[in-house]
Amino acid sequence: MEQVNTEEMVKAILGSIDEAIHVVDNNGVTIFYNNIAAKHDGVSIEEVLGKHLLHAFPSLTAKTSTLLKVIASKKPIFHLPQTYKNIRGELIDTVNTTIPIIVNDNIVGAVEIAKDYSKMKLLSQKLMDLQSKLNITTKKPKKINGAKYTFEDILTVNKAVEHVKEQAKKIAKNASTVLVYGETGSGKELLVHAIHNESTRKSGAFIVQNCAALPENLLEGLLFGTVKGSYTGAVDRPGLFEIAHGGTLFLDEINSMPLELQAKLLRVLEDGLVRRVGSEYAYQVDVRVIVALNETPANCLKNNQLRPDLYYRLNVLSLEIPPLRARKDDITFLLKYFVASYNQSSAMEAIHINEEVYDYINNYSWPGNIRELKHSVEYAMTLLEGRELTLEHIPHNIISSVNKNNEVLIDRHHTIKPLREVLSQTEKTMIKSAIQTAQGNIQQAAKMLQIPRQTLQYKMKKFNL
Repeated sequence: MEQVNTEEMVKAILGSIDEAIHVVDNNGVTIFYNNIAAKHDGVSIEEVLGKHLLHAFPSLTAKTSTLLKVIASKKPIFHLPQTYKNIRGELIDTVNTTIPIIVNDNIVGAVEIAKDYSKMKLLSQKLMDLQSKLNITTKKPKKINGAKYTFEDILTVNKAVEHVKEQAKKIAKNASTVLVYGETGSGKELLVHAIHNESTRKSGAFIVQNCAALPENLLEGLLFGTVKGSYTGAVDRPGLFEIAHGGTLFLDEINSMPLELQAKLLRVLEDGLVRRVGSEYAYQVDVRVIVALNETPANCLKNNQLRPDLYYRLNVLSLEIPPLRARKDDITFLLKYFVASYNQSSAMEAIHINEEVYDYINNYSWPGNIRELKHSVEYAMTLLEGRELTLEHIPHNIISSVNKNNEVLIDRHHTIKPLREVLSQTEKTMIKSAIQTAQGNIQQAAKMLQIPRQTLQYKMKKFNL
């Protein structure tokens, strides 16, 4: 039997992978370059193999080449989007991961793996263009400045929330930075909308960015902007601070922002100067910044999720929204409001709410707060066939949770169920409710359930969700 050359086998395997692979040694000389990579760059393998990166690609520099950056820093760069035109003038969109190759604690090179999303992006754009053409004769959505809600939309009969509203109305009149904190689903974004619409900036832009939605390198470019050449594929683009000039920028879940980026945010809050990534120049911006935490500041500081210096800068004006479980009077009030609102939008007859429903909803902890209550009403109204809303229409996880707290695991016919069946059904229902409350965001649902994301994904597969 013919002896197989290991090196040739590795090259054959790497060459057959449907992703671009580019490997350089610690001097920046290419030692492997597959057909997919050559196709992306519009060159032949022979033009790159055995040559230094900067010779093969003259448009690159030591600062813009991710492979050379990784060799210098010995740190990987994960999932970096890149957009560029290759030598043939084709627009290429990739997501790259670049990893150092370390042997015996010495860096011997780096490998970059690039996934091409150009065709997918092009297809998406074509579909959007086609949809736009089809919608020419249809009714267009109303254009708004981004802030939809006012203080009138914050519905409550709770004195604590009314006090927060009154404070917020006073705060809205000046341009100071505001810190809003409260649990997920408690109404933070609604309050921020209202503050903007009550302010002198209401005719200006209202920009919302969730800081947990993007990795650090993307979030930095999105907030502060980029200049062409600051990294591979970077273009001259204003950041959200520039776009929000004269208006309001709302940064949600700021405790998810990396601490290094929080330091850069602090500098902008101090002097109003924004420097695009890779730029020597700064822009003076006039932006009101409102930030939100989904945990108490004390917990964020304790868990090293929030820089103390940034917190002290933000804590000039702060508003705390109490969770729904601490606002018992609002639970019944909002239940009736959501039922009536659903009735009106569905042109249904008036609905009677059974007294047992009030007992259960007032004894439930509402971890998803108002958002969960609203979705639970939608669920109940979807199942409703008659004119009375009863316990059989309420999500099972609410019933199970209240019964568990009362140490009575029985169904509404007072028949004892097998414990394993009840626990399994409860687990499944709570997972469904968390995913619905988090609007499909698996990471957020896992946080609400206080379990790792991998565990949630395993259980979703287990319950076929």
